[in-house]
Amino acid sequence: MENRPIILVTNDDGVRAKGWRCLIEVARKFGDVVAISSKEAMSGMSHAITIKEPLRVKLLEDEPGYKKYVSNGTPVDCVKLAFNSLLEEKPDLVLSGINHGSNSSSSVLYSGTMGAAMEGAVNHIPSIGFSLLSYERDADFRNVQEVAEKLIGRVLKEGLPQGVCLNVNVPDLPQGELEGIRICSQANGYWKEEFQKRTDPHGRDYYWLTGFFQNREPDGKGEGTDEWALERKFASVVPVNTDLTARHLLRGLKHWEEKQDEK
Repeated sequence: MENRPIILVTNDDGVRAKGWRCLIEVARKFGDVVAISSKEAMSGMSHAITIKEPLRVKLLEDEPGYKKYVSNGTPVDCVKLAFNSLLEEKPDLVLSGINHGSNSSSSVLYSGTMGAAMEGAVNHIPSIGFSLLSYERDADFRNVQEVAEKLIGRVLKEGLPQGVCLNVNVPDLPQGELEGIRICSQANGYWKEEFQKRTDPHGRDYYWLTGFFQNREPDGKGEGTDEWALERKFASVVPVNTDLTARHLLRGLKHWEEKQDEK
């Protein structure tokens, strides 16, 4: 009997998240699944790891070809725990999501979903993060599941370069209205953050983070970017490199170098 791929599935929306359950459902069509989630939502945790308290893991389900765990750690903790303690060998694929909300453009820098996918890529495991542009608890994930089936199949067959993962975002549309899939670059944008000053019942001031996304692309368009594709009802797929070096500046900054005896 042919060995089935081992697929690790995690997320950052907590163990009760519908998106995680939907991604597990797709992953089980392709291989043996080990699923591990943070107990509570960990949105915005990026690549955070836990270093000041012990990590705990509880096995929730155990059946042939499927195990499901919950941890008190971050999404990246979950991936590390799986790699180093829960699995006898490294998985063939890491999947993260399906996130409730967009992780396009610069949101990739803050995303716990993509932090987990990037941890897989750091360990040279093909990895994909999936997100739906909806924050509804009971959102319809069927379009994302269809995209996930296509991309999982391709990645298992063709692989990904070492140190690269995929950031996949899907617009929130009725099933059947998705226009297709586009390979994109990351849009040049940022979150313009604002803090609302409020006062608690004890008279103490506190601040609540708000803000909006600002697209820096020319005329707010940026043809070929993830934001451009999503606006046109396409799922966007951005290859993300874990090497953050701005290589185009290496030569230009050489004159900044100095030796100790030149001071």
